[in-house]
Amino acid sequence: MLCMDIVYQDPHIIVINKPANLLTVPGLSSPDNAFDKIKHTFPNSRVVHRLDMATSGLVIFAQSYAAQRALGKLFEQRQIHKEYLAVVHGTMQALCGEIVSPMICDWERRPKQKIDWLGGKRAHTCFSVISPCTVNNLTRVLLKPITGRSHQLRLHMLQLGHPILGDQLYHFSDSQNKSSRLLLHAQQLQFKHPITDKKLNIACKATF
Repeated sequence: MLCMDIVYQDPHIIVINKPANLLTVPGLSSPDNAFDKIKHTFPNSRVVHRLDMATSGLVIFAQSYAAQRALGKLFEQRQIHKEYLAVVHGTMQALCGEIVSPMICDWERRPKQKIDWLGGKRAHTCFSVISPCTVNNLTRVLLKPITGRSHQLRLHMLQLGHPILGDQLYHFSDSQNKSSRLLLHAQQLQFKHPITDKKLNIACKATF
């Protein structure tokens, strides 16, 4: 059983740095997942939220029912603030902005999602450019999801014309082949501790 990279730990919650291409919880595509790994050492672990299999970064596991329930409410109330680092195709001209485009599951091409202005659920992402690279035709960008739809950041960046490098679902101009992994990393979580009310700012740098 592989050891997980624990970024933060106390009696109530554990935060790990999930590797790319590892499921957060058990799934049909692979038996290997972060939840089973962390539960092997911390048997009281409970699922709070998920990251896409292809995305790396911070994932919280509650260590009690009370912590799980409180964290669930924080997510529902959008009181957990998340930041992601991404490397995208092309040089972004806008230095910052917002994308508010409703999303819905693309049932014929599951697990893909699509923009649907009539039937989709509200999806809101803020972005700011960290550093463009015209030589390599890419941009490092900070992404802040206000809502938490499945594949939200990936689809919104595609909609802007700047798909995330290595994304095998949302791509064009060979962007899916410009990295061996999806260059998307959940690098920061800010929230009040579900039990102690202490303000937490948990960060984990990307390796790309």
